[in-house]
Parts: sequence; C-alpha cells; structure tokens
Amino acid sequence: MTLTVRDFRPADAKAVADLRRAAVPFLLATPQGVAWQVAAAPPAQRLRALVAVRDGRVVGQLNAGLLHQAGLPGQGLVTALVHPDHRGRGAGSALLAAGEAHLSALGMRRGHARTVDEPRSLAFAARHGYRPTRRADFLRLALAQAALPPLPAALPPGVGLCTGADFGADPRPVYAADAEAAADQPADVAADAVSYPDWLRTTWEHPDVDLGLTTVVTVDGAVAAYTVAATDDRGRYATLMTGCRRAFRGRGLARLATTDALRRARDAGCTEALTGNDVTNAAMLAINRAFGYRRCGGEVRHVREWGRG
Repeated sequence: MTLTVRDFRPADAKAVADLRRAAVPFLLATPQGVAWQVAAAPPAQRLRALVAVRDGRVVGQLNAGLLHQAGLPGQGLVTALVHPDHRGRGAGSALLAAGEAHLSALGMRRGHARTVDEPRSLAFAARHGYRPTRRADFLRLALAQAALPPLPAALPPGVGLCTGADFGADPRPVYAADAEAAADQPADVAADAVSYPDWLRTTWEHPDVDLGLTTVVTVDGAVAAYTVAATDDRGRYATLMTGCRRAFRGRGLARLATTDALRRARDAGCTEALTGNDVTNAAMLAINRAFGYRRCGGEVRHVREWGRG
C-alpha cells in the first residue's frame, strides 16, 4: 500500500473535514471551512497545506506556515493530523518531515505544534523533538438540555446587545476589541500583530462564522465585549473567541455576551456547544463551567527549537 504526500487540492476539502472530525471530534470542521483556510491564507503566512494519501484515500493532513500574526519573528506552526484507523503507519512522520522542510526553507527558528492530549500523540511529538509547553481543555455543552441563565430583564445603563451582523458594514470596532483581547490570551507566542485585512479575511469572512449568532456588547456605543460564533450543518455551535476590552473587564460583560450567544444558538436549533480554554485562563474557564460546559478532551501545545534535535 503506497503512501503519497502531496499538496492539498480543493477537491480534498470534504475528505479533510471528515478526517478532522474523526481525529479531533471536539472541533468544528466543514468542507467550506477547510477550503477557505487554504484559499484565504494571508501571503505573509506562507501556508503550505499537505495531505497524505494511501490507496486513493486521504488519511492525514498538515498545515505548515509562519505565525505571521506574532510580533516575534521566526515562529512557525506545523501540526499533523492522521485518521485514527491509519496511525502508526508512517503518515504522520511523512507529513511532519515535509512541513518542517517547508518552514526550514523560510528560516523558521522555532516550530510550534499541537497534539491531542492522549499518550500516543504525545509520544509522537516527543519522538520528533517537540517538548510540551501549554495545555488547553476542550469543553462541551449539551445545548438542547442546558439550563441557561436568563438574560437580565433590563441591561445596565449604557449597555447594549448587538449581533455581528449589525457590524456588517464596518466591523473594524469588533476587530479592535478582538486584537486587544487576543494579545492578552495565554499563549506561547502572543498574537499581537494581527492586521485588519488579515482578520477580516480569516475571521470575519470565514464561511463557518455565523454573524447572526455572534454577540457584541457595547457600552455607550463602544464595543466592550464579544463572542465570535461558528456553526456547521450538524447542529453544532462553537465559540471561536470570547473577549473583553481591558477598560471594561470585571463587569460581567463577557458572561453577558456568552449568555446571549448561547441562547441565540439554541433558538436557532443548535444542540451542542463547543469551546476551548487554556488551562491557565481561570476567568473564562469559570464562566464556561458555570454555564455547564464540561471537559471532553484536551490539547497540548509543543515547541521545538530548530537545530536542537
């Protein structure tokens, strides 16, 4: 049985989405989202998407690119996924070698990778010279049965609730809030250099993002907090990011945004809600656990210093 590693083709989108759901079932994956991620990749990312094919079937996939949204140069992301039925047969190693070669040619000094928090994946990363750095929890909420808190009968003075669609003509205020909050997220490399055109293309215009279920909280007309929602055609809702601008923190506005978004999602027919948090992000973990989210899996971030094994 021959294994081939080649560049991703648009016709691979459905197979890759199926693969991602099998390998990491607690993440949203749609064919349109997979295709968009490659087609809309910013030039500065220098993304190379690869697939591993065995006997005509896509059994593995990898994206390798520069972390161009980080102010620290020379950082790359390289993460391989292999279908559970095809692990241990060389697909992951072949993909990783090709991705590392691509990034090495770009002068990458440090490679970042993500694995599912389970022994076999962690052992694979260790064998290839990657050391664990951070952990994140994947969380799930049975939305159809959840006892969601009610929205307040009256919002505090000056506070307003909007949807992302309300900012369709000019989402720059949401970008400003997202850029500020993302820079404060726990991470090995801060996403502190996200440009508006890149954010617009890769986040706001992403086909999985549902602007009608995305909630924005304003205070005296200014964007204060938000939660960005994504959905698929399987009744699943995912929170891509929840944040609050520094000047408005400690007032329960992120919780208000989450309450509104989850209630909108359930009213729209979503039955399952997914999210994830770095294990050191105590504030968001507390909010999500209060809503009834429970851990359904985990992710471990890894790093490899180039030229050191």
